[in-house]
Amino acid sequence: MTTLLVANRGEIARRIFRTARRMGMRTVAIYSDADASLPFVAEADAALRIGPAPASESYLAIDRVIAAAREAKAELVHPGYGFLSERPEFASAVDAAGMRFVGPPPGVLQSLGDKAEAKAIAERAKVPVLPGYRGEDQSDEAFVSAARNVSYPVMIKPVAGGGGIGMQTVKAEPQLRDALARARRIATSAFGDERLLLERLVERPRHIEVQVLADAHNTVVSVGDRDCSAQRRHQKIVEEAPAPISDEKQRGRMATAAIAIAREAGYRSAGTVEFVVDQEGRFYFLEVNARLQVEHPVTELVFDVDLVEQQLRIAQGERLDLKPRAHRHAVEARVYAEDPAAGFLPSTGRLAHVRWPDRKGVRVDAGYEEGDVVTRHYDPLLAKVIAQGDGRSASLRLLASALEETEILGVRTNLSFLRSLIARLGEQDVRVDTELVERELTKLVPESTPAPDEAYAVGAAAVANGARQPQDPWTATGPWRIGEGNATTIALREGERERAVRLAGRGPYEYAGHRIAPLDEVHRWTIDGVQATAAASNGAVWTSVRGTVWELETTPREREIERTAGAEVAAPMPGLVIAAQAVADRHVRRGDLLFVVEAMKMELRVEAPADGKVTKVIASVGQQVERGQRLAEFEADAV
Repeated sequence: MTTLLVANRGEIARRIFRTARRMGMRTVAIYSDADASLPFVAEADAALRIGPAPASESYLAIDRVIAAAREAKAELVHPGYGFLSERPEFASAVDAAGMRFVGPPPGVLQSLGDKAEAKAIAERAKVPVLPGYRGEDQSDEAFVSAARNVSYPVMIKPVAGGGGIGMQTVKAEPQLRDALARARRIATSAFGDERLLLERLVERPRHIEVQVLADAHNTVVSVGDRDCSAQRRHQKIVEEAPAPISDEKQRGRMATAAIAIAREAGYRSAGTVEFVVDQEGRFYFLEVNARLQVEHPVTELVFDVDLVEQQLRIAQGERLDLKPRAHRHAVEARVYAEDPAAGFLPSTGRLAHVRWPDRKGVRVDAGYEEGDVVTRHYDPLLAKVIAQGDGRSASLRLLASALEETEILGVRTNLSFLRSLIARLGEQDVRVDTELVERELTKLVPESTPAPDEAYAVGAAAVANGARQPQDPWTATGPWRIGEGNATTIALREGERERAVRLAGRGPYEYAGHRIAPLDEVHRWTIDGVQATAAASNGAVWTSVRGTVWELETTPREREIERTAGAEVAAPMPGLVIAAQAVADRHVRRGDLLFVVEAMKMELRVEAPADGKVTKVIASVGQQVERGQRLAEFEADAV
């Protein structure tokens, strides 16, 4: 029996295990301390701990992964996506250990992982590339000169890495030097390589990618294309296949170009060739993702092909025997633990309630289930929800229904945002390009509104029910008061708003004219006949009524004993301090940069809250911090 070790975590590990089990392979998971209780660990035939939570000490530690593979006696190592999937040194280490790497050869990863070299490969394959600069001279002056030659706007990109990390849009020359410094800082932190390139920016483009498969016998095939234009900050949100392209000849030219690049690079395994398409329909090569893509399920559903199976067969030396043919349409939405109302900051915590959709034509690739904990250490992707229909409109309608059925309480998510975005993508007047989300963000993420009576009512009912203990005769029957029968008061708070919710009854309950009744399934309720959900977790109760989620705190508000002149500068999100400009005893103006915190491919400035003085610097570069953790102490000027 062949043993496969998956050098990854979460949903992609679970997805690879499914195919490997079907092929009769023995599966091995590796996990960090933060992931010990996640589903992917339990689903493997064997699981090995490789280190503490930080990725640098676990999933990115090549020596530890190789040691685990040796211990498991693995013959195949699949890297999934992210982490070590495109690191040539990891592929080399797997080969040196006598195992087979499920991916391209190290030399191919080396050349395609360098964006400058990848563009040179595309040019040799006679595929159009965007004009720009990718020279050895990395001085600011070289980029200033190149930008003037190309003409603004331009895009700055790290030469190493991918996934949109570090990319900077520059509309005019005064912004260029700051953008270069920011891109170098992120590139060094993320990839250990500060080299950059510059290219002309295509405004309002579409992002089209072509899936390729290549074996070791010189066979290269295209498995259709995908449209990944629905993005935010260069991060994909919704993907679909096939790409809506009216000109079938252009579709064929893009497939031919992708195959030519794969041949020129000596490619092997599954890979994706990415293109940008301008408003006139001209396409230009962007990069090659030399791995399995996050959005691969839409291709699998449309072409009825298991891309992981093909990867495994290719890694074992088999010949490709595919004649892919598209049928139907598929759309995928990425469900993240993040707060759209707070600028899409990552959200962490225990998943108090999770229900994934279960209907025909819908596939869910999830990394988490109810009770699991989302930590700050890794990408906040919870799951991918994919719908397959007879056409694009049918797929979008089915996906919209599936997202309505998706329920997650305990962390903030982008579900409401996704529902709005999918609805917008289905409208006739929409022009889908990479700037659509930013252009219509205020419509897609409306201002939050205070929790209504219904949210307080359902939340209070969940708290009251949770206080019951069937074995305790004093609480089993619920609250009771002399003169008014069964009744209880639950204090709930939303920010500065605090409310005492007086529930009458023992379930069903009555409050403010509303009737709240429990359903047979835990966390499920009805309020005035409308279904709702509620779950208490860590000092809060999360409620969902008519698709909107509110978090109501159940712990008492801390009272201010006295107000002092001092203040704290705190981290806006969990992450890594990548810059610290704060200096003790130095006077600053409101808005001056004090720190930069990076997490989940996002970089946030922490600025002085007022004119004043930093009295003590607490955080340092390279330090991991939690949301709300003090970075510095600050004293505002007297008014």
